[in-house]
Amino acid sequence: MNTANPIQILLVEDEDFDVARVRNTVKLFASRIRIAEVVSNGKAALDLMKSNPDKYDVVILDFQISGGLRGEELIQKMKELDPLVQIIVITKMTINMTDLDFASSLLKAGAFWYCTKYPGNIEEYIYQPTDFILSIFNAYEKRRLERQRLKSDKRLMKNIESLLDSKEILGESKPMLQLKEAIEKYARSDANILISGASGTGKELVAWNIHLKSKRRFESFVPINCGGIPHELIESELFGYEKGSFTGANAPKPGLFEVANNGTIFLDEVSELPPSAQVKMLRVLQDGEIEKIGRTSSLVVNVRVIAATNSDLSKEVSEKRFREDLFYRLSVVPIDIVPLRQRGDDIMLLFQHFLDYFSADLNIPVPEVDPKAKEILTHYKWPGNVRELRNVVQRLVLNSEGKITAKDVSQPMILRSPLYKQDLGNIKEFGNGQVVPLREMERIFRTNYFKYVRSISSSDSNAAEKLGLAPSNFFRMCKELGLKQ
Repeated sequence: MNTANPIQILLVEDEDFDVARVRNTVKLFASRIRIAEVVSNGKAALDLMKSNPDKYDVVILDFQISGGLRGEELIQKMKELDPLVQIIVITKMTINMTDLDFASSLLKAGAFWYCTKYPGNIEEYIYQPTDFILSIFNAYEKRRLERQRLKSDKRLMKNIESLLDSKEILGESKPMLQLKEAIEKYARSDANILISGASGTGKELVAWNIHLKSKRRFESFVPINCGGIPHELIESELFGYEKGSFTGANAPKPGLFEVANNGTIFLDEVSELPPSAQVKMLRVLQDGEIEKIGRTSSLVVNVRVIAATNSDLSKEVSEKRFREDLFYRLSVVPIDIVPLRQRGDDIMLLFQHFLDYFSADLNIPVPEVDPKAKEILTHYKWPGNVRELRNVVQRLVLNSEGKITAKDVSQPMILRSPLYKQDLGNIKEFGNGQVVPLREMERIFRTNYFKYVRSISSSDSNAAEKLGLAPSNFFRMCKELGLKQ
């Protein structure tokens, strides 16, 4: 410790005799310990701490100080004023050192350490000098480390906030507002989440936001595309292996679950997991243990799992391509992301965002967008969702000269099908090509749609909410369609 900055002590003691004993105990370390102030009651101590914030490193406090404010109540108020200040309690009370209730009450209130005073006939020291001095040094070291940790946490929070800004979810449509609310709510828990949505809707972006808003935000976020790894390698990637476990294993390899320990792992395209990996994945979700290749015992990990799929995972389960028990373990909390075409004004909001971004990246003025071009963009189906929109904007910025017109967006290299075309291709499939009465077609559609919405919902109430129905109306309509008895 730098002697130019000695430990600053606030002594709260109402007996001059004990003040003298404290001073005598620390005087041999006068260059490193300085009693900055002495007060005789709790109110005066709090007033000093208020008027001199962050000045005192350690408070030495008589437990039975005179006045109404003392003991645990005074300790709590001091910690409220300065959470980093360390408090050493001294007392004349006849305390059995194994009295855990007294000790725990002090520690719970916020004290660092406590000791009993020597009897009054010992004039030199307040307590065993070595232990007392060590407690002051240890208290100061704890304050210093906590201050460093606080600074580190603030820097990390700035990084987290910066990362959140870069991964902001844009959109003011009702589905996106509901999605943002869900992210805020589910980030507070450690429940496994299954995100469903078409390719390009931003499933990984949602997973990032959940992680960055959760208590695990300072830990690792590990994304993996289960469909991008050969089936024979997926287990070693996820769970790792030990040295010598097979030919070519010249060094141990930590799996991604190890890398993500205490953090979050994001399993994109989870439906592509092979059956053998699904079994091991179930073990992780049930017991928090991974089985590494070549390791005789399991390894305990603490990982939050967020999975994503662009397929109907319940259908994969019914067709025996995905384990039902794993499906329910993954989909504790289901989140559905609507396609871009259902987000209304969000289309142009995102278009403008990417337009500003790519224009700034190329250091050119932001092009003006012709109203007719906006109309085409708004009515386009966007089969590639937000990913396609981003690419379209980038191409337009590269090819336009100050203004984006309807002709620009109508080029085949910009939009696949820019004009107002109806997707009639699938209509011929209804009724096996036969025309059926409209009422019957409505019944078929409602039945299938109700089945689908219920399959991706956690309960009837959740399904009713997604359909914009009251639960009682949802139940009644299900009965009318023959879906409930």
